[in-house]
Order: sequence, then structure tokens, then C-alpha cells
Amino acid sequence: MLKTPSRKYRRSILFDLNKIVVYVSFIIFCIFVLLPIYWTLRSSLANVSDLHKTPLIYFPEVTFQNFQTLLDQVPFLDYTRNSIVFALGTTVLTLVVSFLAAYAFARIQFPGSGVLLWILVLSMALPEVGTIVPLYRLLSKANLLDSIRGLVLVLSSVLTPFTVWVLVSFIKQIPYEIEEAAIIDGASLPTILVRILLPITTPGLVTMGLINFINAWNNLLYPLSFSVTPSSKTLSVSITEVFAGYSPWGKPWELIMAVGITMMVPIIALILVSQRAIVRGLTGGAIK
Repeated sequence: MLKTPSRKYRRSILFDLNKIVVYVSFIIFCIFVLLPIYWTLRSSLANVSDLHKTPLIYFPEVTFQNFQTLLDQVPFLDYTRNSIVFALGTTVLTLVVSFLAAYAFARIQFPGSGVLLWILVLSMALPEVGTIVPLYRLLSKANLLDSIRGLVLVLSSVLTPFTVWVLVSFIKQIPYEIEEAAIIDGASLPTILVRILLPITTPGLVTMGLINFINAWNNLLYPLSFSVTPSSKTLSVSITEVFAGYSPWGKPWELIMAVGITMMVPIIALILVSQRAIVRGLTGGAIK
């Protein structure tokens, strides 16, 4: 007489099957995520002739000629400097404004405060392309066209609503009794913000700082629309300026990929270094 498998044995089989499904799903996910990165790197290091051969060459001969051509065609170092200043300036300004606004929404109760916060959040639904013309006229009247300062102000206004919304949840989790105790001890509002709230909300600030930095670093629309000379153009604009003369393949994809991998590497390194802070910030705002 055959024995039926025990309950413990069936559970073991189901557990192993679940592990296999999880591992296979993770491998497929990694392939979808890493394949575009590999293809960008492969295309940036390949000769143009190898790039368009059929059948495809997955491991072509490595060359750095594409990066040399890129340096010859565009002021690459100036664009890189502008991108760093633009991204850092946008990040700092957005965090400062958003931190103060988030504290006001979290602690100051006034009629319509909730509605005002939702209006601020819903402003993120406004398409960026639809604001180009009015923003261009505003920057022109303020003499901020073709300047890093103008780009920082414009993108900071776009990133502020989401940053405020995230930081409000962090500040609301902080017991108000801590602030009351500080007020009794004679602490002023700036002291409370800097010495009490700022250290506690650091995970959220770091997370939003990284997100805003990445958004500014990769932004193409505003530098392309409001910058004219190399003094304010960013690295992303160089994608539209590379050329290869006459080519049977159309656009110079090898140069475009060289720009792409150059912009991608610093961001990947930044995320790898700061991944723990990102996880703490994202989970901290969701836990009550």
C-alpha cells in the first residue's frame, strides 16, 4: 500500500517551488533592467561599422574613439560643470523651500490648509511642455534666460510639490511634545528646525535630495528650451548637438550612447553608495 506524502513534505515542496519562482522572476527582472545598460555601454564602445552589422555583434572590439569624437564636437567639460551646478543648486533650493513649507503644512492649522496642500500636489499633473512659453516669457522679463540660475528656479518649482508632500508625512510623525519641551526651554523656531527637526528628518531629506538630483541631472526639456550658449547648457543637451556628417544609419547612435553612458555612470554610483539611506527614507515616510 502506497503512503501519501506527509503534510510536512508537501509544505517543503511548496516552499521550494516558491523559492524557484522567486529566483526565476528576479533573474528575468535583472535581465530587463540590465540589458539596456549593457546595450548602451556596448554601443558607446563599439566602432560604428560594428554597431550596425547583421547579425548583431554582442561583444564587439572595444574602442574609445567615440568619447574622443564627443570631446571634439561639444564643450563636454563645460557642460559637465554646468550639469553639476544645475543639479546641486536645484537639489539644495528644493530641499530648503520644501522643508519649510512642509513644516508649515504639518504644524500650522489654518482654514483650507488641506485643500491648499492637495492643490500643490495636483500641480504635478500639469504637463511641463504646456508651461514652456509662459516660463520663457517670465525668465526673459527677469533677465534669467540662458543662465544656470534661471534653470535652477524653474526646475525647483517643478520638484517642490512632490518633495513637500513627502516631507509632510515625515514631520507629522514627530511628536509635537518634543517641540513644546524645546519652546519651554527657550528655543526659538529656527533652533527647533535646525537642531530638532532637521536631524530627525534627515533620511527623508537625503532620499528626496537624491531623487531631485537625479531629476535635475537627467533633465533635458528646460536646458534645451532656455539655454542658448555653452555657458548654461547641460550635459543632456549634448545629445542633441552631436553629429556624424553623412551617415547611411541616420543619427550618430554611437555618440549618443557615449553621452548616455557618461550621464548614467555617476547616477548608478550615487545610488549604489546611498541605497541604504534611500531605503530608510522611503520606508520611514510610510510607517506610522
